[in-house]
Amino acid sequence: MTLKLYYHPLSSFCHKVLCALYENATPFEPVMVDFFDEAAAAAFKKLWPIGKIPVLRDEARDRTIPETSIIIEYLAQYFPGRVKLVPTDPDLARQTRLRDRFYDLYVNVPMQKVVTDRLRPAGKNDSFGVEEAKDRLHTAYGMIDGDMATRKWAMGEDFTMADCAAAPALFYANSMVPFRDTHKHAAAYLDRLLARPSYARALKEAEPYFKMIPK
Repeated sequence: MTLKLYYHPLSSFCHKVLCALYENATPFEPVMVDFFDEAAAAAFKKLWPIGKIPVLRDEARDRTIPETSIIIEYLAQYFPGRVKLVPTDPDLARQTRLRDRFYDLYVNVPMQKVVTDRLRPAGKNDSFGVEEAKDRLHTAYGMIDGDMATRKWAMGEDFTMADCAAAPALFYANSMVPFRDTHKHAAAYLDRLLARPSYARALKEAEPYFKMIPK
């Protein structure tokens, strides 16, 4: 197998890349990284010392590609399929990248702040940081709700890299800081993302691990 994806089925950022791979039925070998296994974690850090997943390994080209957006751009360049995740038009491509980064930085990252704070030992919580994260999420929800009042997908009629980023970000964010009752257009967009076969598959594979998510 030319491509290997180092990932974990529960990771929202890994879901983003899985969604892109499944959209175009790109063949790859999944390699689950267990950070609780010292040997497995050490082996992964030899590949990518930063130690963050996902990471794509292209054995045929001898390239290691980290970071979700860069991975999807790499797939679009070397393993294109019927779904053009990054538009050819430079202006549309720039707008797609902006929306992709929006969902990563202003939905996924603050959502993860809420999650990780719940995993901290008693007395070590960061209540101020969590409130900041929730405020950022509420601001993002309002912006998304306005955008999705007139759009099917993040860029309009075409499913793109931005939607790959939005799917896990909104799914997990809604479980931590719900928005269904307050932002109907964002909620309808999430429903469309959940029904998309590529993301539905990633979620199905993650189901056995959902018990690990803190309540």
